[in-house]
Amino acid sequence: MPATPHLEIPQDVLDAARMTVDQVRIELAAHLYAQGRLSLGKAHELAGLSLWEFHQLLGMRRIAPHFEADDLQQDLETLSHLRGSWRNSL
Repeated sequence: MPATPHLEIPQDVLDAARMTVDQVRIELAAHLYAQGRLSLGKAHELAGLSLWEFHQLLGMRRIAPHFEADDLQQDLETLSHLRGSWRNSL
């Protein structure tokens, strides 16, 4: 199991920002995802949100999804596999 480092944020800083620890995690995850520093999977994990909830958050903030050529190739392979499975089930 990987180590889990801990970040200490003084309560007065949270109070000044009017944020909870969970809100800070969400902000950090969204920011790092927007910068391309975290994948969607890792960002929603850090935020403590479901993938659907994190997609909703990104949409509300108008943060475009990252989609690269490798993602497209993987999606095409998945669709091809699913199409073959579907045809074989008929």
